[in-house]
Amino acid sequence: MFTVKITRKGQITIPAKFRKKLGTNVVEVEMEGEKIIIKPVRKLGGILSKYAIKGKPIEDVIQMEKEAIADAFAEKHNNN
Repeated sequence: MFTVKITRKGQITIPAKFRKKLGTNVVEVEMEGEKIIIKPVRKLGGILSKYAIKGKPIEDVIQMEKEAIADAFAEKHNNN
């Protein structure tokens, strides 16, 4: 058993020997009573499907992403 500190941002460091056994750098986290359960996610398709834009070519999605980033940047700097 390892003791780890929770940072002010709510982050912990998972010891290297556990990370190697997980075989991934993406995990699901859930609470079971007073325990925190960390499970490896090896296939991202399922976990990211809610963000998928079905029926759009990747080029359109990339363009939408660029426009959203530009809009967010402009909004942030116009409010200051």
